[in-house]
Amino acid sequence: MKVGIIGAGTMGQGIAQAFAANEKYSVILCDVDQKTAENGRARIEVKLQKSVEKGKMEEAAAKALLTRITTGTIEQLTDCALVIEAVLENMAVKKELFGRLQNICCKETIFATNTSSLSITEIGQGLDRDLIGMHFFNPADVMKLVEIIAGLNTAPDITEKVKQIALDIGKTPVIVNEAPGFVVNRILIPMINEAIGVYADGIASAEDIDTAMKLGANHPIGPLALADLIGLDVCLAIMEVLQSETGDDKYRPHPVLRKMVRGGLLGRKSGKGFFGYSG
Repeated sequence: MKVGIIGAGTMGQGIAQAFAANEKYSVILCDVDQKTAENGRARIEVKLQKSVEKGKMEEAAAKALLTRITTGTIEQLTDCALVIEAVLENMAVKKELFGRLQNICCKETIFATNTSSLSITEIGQGLDRDLIGMHFFNPADVMKLVEIIAGLNTAPDITEKVKQIALDIGKTPVIVNEAPGFVVNRILIPMINEAIGVYADGIASAEDIDTAMKLGANHPIGPLALADLIGLDVCLAIMEVLQSETGDDKYRPHPVLRKMVRGGLLGRKSGKGFFGYSG
């Protein structure tokens, strides 16, 4: 099966690697131009080489996986059986992209979005086919979970096909009826927002908040370090969706979260968030 992945950033790279790990799939990784897509593939190559050096993967397997990933732009997705977008978490951007894709891809191509919180029904409004959510988690090549989100107009057979595809690449799918934040982010991001409130109130340091949750709740990573990993801008965007869609003030983003995003302190991607990062 040929799969198109749109967006050669961190999530797109991980999704491409997850599919290419199965020899039944070939992947075309796309972005705004060929060079950007090639840069994404190059980062996958570096990651695979590190796995080989650490003894986690055989060199032959790494090379075979990489040969199953080619690069291009969306104009080359005409014959894909499945296209997954992993672009900016912005409704207008996603709607415009799928509007272009329906004039490029064949009628049988399944359209999927990796959105972490936006309405599947709204993204798919006006398209000539059903749209489904296929929400991977970072790092997508490692994390087992995939949320399969059916919009209001997503046919059951499309949901079942995508569920089987997720199983085929070694993921564990959960079927979700569309709702703001779906399942994981509906629970997780408000918890992170509350941890930011504890930090802002001076109740404990960032280090101690994370230590408390790791040792007291058996979490593998503290909420503030996790916020840095996800990206504070992404956390803010999800909180804003939760608040606007539900109208419930319990989802109000903490002012400190807003301030940090405005100041460019986005976490790992910017080199500094609640913690500092180098390299």
